[in-house]
Amino acid sequence: MAIGYIILQARTAQDAIPLSGVKIRILDQFGNHIYELITDESGETEKVPLETLSKDFSQNPYYSELPYISYYVTAQKTGFESLSVSDIPIYEGETAILPLTLLPMENTQRTPTLTEIYVGKPAVAMSAASRSQEGPSRSPYVLRQVAIPNPITVHLGSPSSSAANVSVSFPDYVKNVASSEIYPTWPDAALRANIYAIITFALNRIYTEWYRSRGYAFDITNNTAYDQYFVKGRPIYESISRIVDEIFNEYVRRKGQNNPYFTSFCNGTTATCQGLSQWGTVTLANQGKTPLQILRSYYPNDIEIAETNIITGVLSSYPGTALKSGSKGLDVQTIQTYLNRIRRNYPAIPTITDEAGSFGSSTAAAVKKFQSIFNLTPDGIVGKGTWYKISSIYTAVTKLAELNGEGDTLGIGTVPPGSVLRQGSRGQDVITLQYLLNVISEYYPGIPALTQDGIFGSGTAQAVMAFQQMMRLSADGIVGPQTWQKLYDVYLGIGQNVPLPKPEPGTLQYTVQPGDTLWAIARRYGTTVNAIKNLNGLTSDRIDIGQILNIPASQSSDYIEYTVKPGDTLWAIARKYNTTVTAIQNLNHLTGSLINIGQILRIPT
Repeated sequence: MAIGYIILQARTAQDAIPLSGVKIRILDQFGNHIYELITDESGETEKVPLETLSKDFSQNPYYSELPYISYYVTAQKTGFESLSVSDIPIYEGETAILPLTLLPMENTQRTPTLTEIYVGKPAVAMSAASRSQEGPSRSPYVLRQVAIPNPITVHLGSPSSSAANVSVSFPDYVKNVASSEIYPTWPDAALRANIYAIITFALNRIYTEWYRSRGYAFDITNNTAYDQYFVKGRPIYESISRIVDEIFNEYVRRKGQNNPYFTSFCNGTTATCQGLSQWGTVTLANQGKTPLQILRSYYPNDIEIAETNIITGVLSSYPGTALKSGSKGLDVQTIQTYLNRIRRNYPAIPTITDEAGSFGSSTAAAVKKFQSIFNLTPDGIVGKGTWYKISSIYTAVTKLAELNGEGDTLGIGTVPPGSVLRQGSRGQDVITLQYLLNVISEYYPGIPALTQDGIFGSGTAQAVMAFQQMMRLSADGIVGPQTWQKLYDVYLGIGQNVPLPKPEPGTLQYTVQPGDTLWAIARRYGTTVNAIKNLNGLTSDRIDIGQILNIPASQSSDYIEYTVKPGDTLWAIARKYNTTVTAIQNLNHLTGSLINIGQILRIPT
C-alpha cells in the first residue's frame, strides 16, 4: 500500500492568529478513527502518514476510478464552532495541507454548531461534457496595468446565483484552484503549465473587470462552466504550494501586449476545448517539454511569461534579489522588523538578535521557522515567496492590533445603538457599524472589509447583506435591532473566544492617540524613546493613530496612570490594558462603573 501525508493547520483572522489546543480526529472512509491530534502553539499538527493508492493511477488518463483514498477530519476547540471536512484526497508521496478556519462562537452561544465542508474529486476527474468558459472578444482590456489582486473575491456559484462570496489572498486562491483542478502527482513541467494557465485566467478576469463591470461584487466564480474550480476549505498539496509561491505573480501574454492572455482549458479526455488540455500537459511533460513549450502547444506561438510586481494589499515590493546570510541594508531591517512583530502571534519564531539591517544567524533562524510554519521551503533565504508571505502576515497581525485599539477608542461597549441605519445614513453610528463589520470580516471571510467614512453607501450595504445572509437574517441591507444585536453578539464572541497575543513579559500595550509622540509616551510611562523603538522594532520616530505599541513597564510602580477620554468605558479600558474591570475599580476605590472624561485612573500593570 502506498503512503501519503497530511498536516492540519488551525488559524483565524487571515492567518494572523494561530489556534493551539484544537482537538482533531482523522477517520477513514469507513468511519474508523486513525489519529487523534492536538494543534501546537503555531496552530499546527505533526505530519502523519495515511494509506492510499499508487501515484501511477493519477498519472494515467485511461484509469477510470479515483486514483486516491479519501479521509475525513473533525476539529473542535472550546469557544469555536466545530468543523468537519470530508472526502479529502490523499495521494502517494504528497503532503496535503488542510487549513481549518474555525469561527468564534457568539457571546450568548452555549453549544457549537457544526460547519461541514465536502472536498470531492478534482475537476480533471469530472465527467462534464464541455467547458463553456467565455473570454473577451472585443475591448480586450479595461485596466491600465496588470496587478495581482490581494485579496481576490470568489463567488461560490454561478454568476447570477445567490451564493456567498469569499475573499482570499491571491496565492492561496491559485493553490486552491490548482489542487481542485488537477492531480498534484503530475510532472513538475505539467504542474507549472497548468498553474500558469490558472493564474493568467484569473488575472484576465481582473484585468478586463469581467464581473465588476457587470455590477457584480466579486472578481471570479468557482463554477467550471464559467471559470475555474475553487473549493472553500479544501486541502492544498505541497508540490503545488511550492510552485505557486515561486510564480504567483507571473502570467502568460502575447509579445507586444500587456494584457493577460485568455488561457481557457479543459481536461482533454471527457471534455475538449480550443484551449489547454490538462491531461495533454502530462504527455508533453513526459516528452521533456518545458512549461512554456507546453503552453505554446495550445496557445499562440508568440506567447511569453511576464511578471508583475504590482500587488495590492502589501506594504512593500520584493527588492528583486533574495536576502540571505551576509546581506545588509534596509530590506534586511524591514524583514527583521516584520518578523519580530509576527513573533508576538507566533512565539515559535525565535528572537532576532542580529544588528538591525544585518542578516546574521538569528535572522536566518527566524526566517527558517517562519518558512516552516507557513509551508515554504525552509532554507533561511528570503526569496520572492517568503518576502510576500512575511509581508502578508505582518499586514494581518498589525491590522488586527489597529482594529483592537480602534474599538477601544470608539467606545463600542456591550449595548448596541438604538438607531435604524440604511443606505444614505451618515454619522457616528455608521462608523460603529463599519468598524464592527471590519472586525468581523477578519474572522468571517465572506464579509467584505470597508472604509470607515461614516457614510452608508453601496459598499456598506453589500457588507451588511453579506453578514445578514451568513447569520440567516433577512438580507435587506437595513440595520435594525435584530441586525445590531447579532453584530454585537458576533463581535463580543470574537473578543471572548479568540486568543489575542499578550504583551511580552515586563511590558504593557498602548494605543497611539491623536497628538501622541514617542517622547510624550516615553515621559508618561517613565521610559525612553530608544527603549520603545527597540521593543517595537521601530526605525524612525513616526507613529500612527491606532498603532499598538509595547511599552516597557515601570519597575518602580505596579500601575500606570490613564486619562479617561470620550467614549471610554471601564470594560474597554480593562480590555486595552489586559486587566479586569474589578481590578481597576479596586485600585481606584470605585463603587460603580461610572467614569468621567478627564478623570485620572490607575491601571494595574
